[in-house]
Amino acid sequence: MSEFAFNAPIVAVSALCAVYAASRLRRFGFVRRLSRGKKALSWLISLALTSLLFLFSLINVTAMAVVFLHLTVFFALFDLAGFIVRKIRKKNFKGYPFGAAALIFCALYLGAGWYLAHHVYMTPYSLETDKNIGEKNLRIVEIADCHIGITVDGDEFENIVRKINETKPDTVVVVGDFTDDDTDADDMKKACAALGKLDAPLGVYFVFGNHDEGYFNYRNFTSKDLRENLYKNGVRILEDECVNLNGVCIVGRKDRSSPGRKSASELTSGIDKSKYIIMLDHQPNDYENESKSGADLVLSGHTHGGHMFPAGAIGLAMGANDSVYGLTTRGDTSFIVTSGISGWAIPFKTAAISEYVVIDVKTPD
Repeated sequence: MSEFAFNAPIVAVSALCAVYAASRLRRFGFVRRLSRGKKALSWLISLALTSLLFLFSLINVTAMAVVFLHLTVFFALFDLAGFIVRKIRKKNFKGYPFGAAALIFCALYLGAGWYLAHHVYMTPYSLETDKNIGEKNLRIVEIADCHIGITVDGDEFENIVRKINETKPDTVVVVGDFTDDDTDADDMKKACAALGKLDAPLGVYFVFGNHDEGYFNYRNFTSKDLRENLYKNGVRILEDECVNLNGVCIVGRKDRSSPGRKSASELTSGIDKSKYIIMLDHQPNDYENESKSGADLVLSGHTHGGHMFPAGAIGLAMGANDSVYGLTTRGDTSFIVTSGISGWAIPFKTAAISEYVVIDVKTPD
């Protein structure tokens, strides 16, 4: 699919939403006053105002569509609320208060979503194991879904790496979608160089996500370039393979979208199960098989914590994911899904924070 073929229907839907939003703006008193009762002029003024939202396309067309869709939904919901209240009170309102409320609520809602998408937090987890992990405590930092260039560029990612180093990790794992189609080559190189500055005695490990290879082939670097920059900066890519680290084994799976990837049990069949097995799998949708494989901890991203409400609930209902966010357990296996540092194409998060995860695995005293 070309970039144009992907963007065209998004622009078309946004245009329809713009017309609907303009029809709501025509009800505002200031538009009526400016148009002096002339229907054509009221439409012209309202469409001119809503067309300003097309400026969000300067970020990308998906961001623009998100703004238009939310404005449409909030206008419709507040109009419904206004209709119900009018029926109850049996009296019309002066002006268009529910329309004003819709505009204010939409601005606050998406403003909060913008803030949450652009501010990265640290989320801690603490787990226990009876296995000998070499030390009393193993500290793992999980990074996922950076989608470099959407809300975090190469320089900003370096600042995040500095904060990660302050947590003194033993190992850092990057669980997919480090880049995507909108990532620039210079930002990719800077972000890979930042990974090379991580101070993790047991190493930095990387598995590919569904966006790392690129979907539309319009970015100015290839997946080969990404691999070369990761290797150059000391990052170990794991593709259906494992690394033994004293009492710990890190297993990196190919992404679910990759043809011919091995099953979880195939990957752990030759591993000493007395070792603490950490499995990296970008998409959290193979929990049953991963719990049967003997993995102690499975780390994933992909969902962005739901990203935009109600996407997470829809994904669960459709069976696309086994979990959207946080810590869950199945049998003896712990699963953690991070909401990630950023998210694909949409510079808002209304269902989750942006984060990296610090996991302390401890042995009982």
